[in-house]
Amino acid sequence: MTQELHSGAPGAPVPRTVPPSPVQPGGSRDPYRLYRRLREEFPLTYDPLLRAWLLSRYADVAAALTDARFGHGHRPGDPPCATGHQDVDGSELRAVAERTAHVLARRLAGRSQVDLVAEFCHWLPAGTVAAAVGVPYRDMMRLVRGRAASALAGQCTAQIAVREKALATFLAHVLADPDRAAALREAPDEVVDRAWTEALRRDPPVQITMRRTLAEVPVGGGVLPAGVPVALLIGAAGRDPERFREPETYDHLRDDPGQLTYGSGPCPGVLLAGLEARYALRALFDAMPRLRRAEGFRPEHTGLITRGPRNLLVRPGG
Repeated sequence: MTQELHSGAPGAPVPRTVPPSPVQPGGSRDPYRLYRRLREEFPLTYDPLLRAWLLSRYADVAAALTDARFGHGHRPGDPPCATGHQDVDGSELRAVAERTAHVLARRLAGRSQVDLVAEFCHWLPAGTVAAAVGVPYRDMMRLVRGRAASALAGQCTAQIAVREKALATFLAHVLADPDRAAALREAPDEVVDRAWTEALRRDPPVQITMRRTLAEVPVGGGVLPAGVPVALLIGAAGRDPERFREPETYDHLRDDPGQLTYGSGPCPGVLLAGLEARYALRALFDAMPRLRRAEGFRPEHTGLITRGPRNLLVRPGG
């Protein structure tokens, strides 16, 4: 064990300073400052509030997400998706996402001000799933709120709340800079997709995910014991300067991309999330070419385990 381990863990030495906790009072207001301190000073530490070990560096978190020595967890796009999902028609998913996004965007076009979180991002992920599985939209919303969506669309595709937050964060980044919005308005799909990936890196919708070690695992700060809970700080890993150039900056043309919200394997949930982001942007700018953020508005990101903007006020007519 190393000096980074917190005294709350049995047998661990007492550190010279007390590590911060992601769940400490006020921690969710600015978690990234807390994450920075954990990465730099306590890359492996025990958090008595979470009752789990914390990993915050990109290399450790990325490895733990796919290492067989960590159990009790699954991301959309991880290897089990290759055999755990039925085959899906990618072209049909594209058509569904595009059609749903355009219907929703056109409904907002004549308004003087719109909250895109409540009136667009909240509805698009559920709407695409409803259309994809052939369920009337009104019934799908009831089933989603009743946590029965996974029975219809599969575990990964049914992660609607995560896709809502991810989409809202992506749109917030695009609209934060008029020059960026103008560039992405006419950008090819691959550039829009890169901008989507960058939003997942800098402000992931899932900030913390839990795993449990099945054996001892060496990590950057020492060795994790077998059989212990581990909190993987995805929000911290996405801004690790050891992995990313200028990690605090949102760069939709980043040449060192990477995100840990989703795995890299085939998964209809991952495909659908990316298509929703792409066609959301296309539909909004098509219906509202002068779309911009409302004057004086700055989105407030909230949440601890999952995180996204509370509101996104925009002027459809510019």
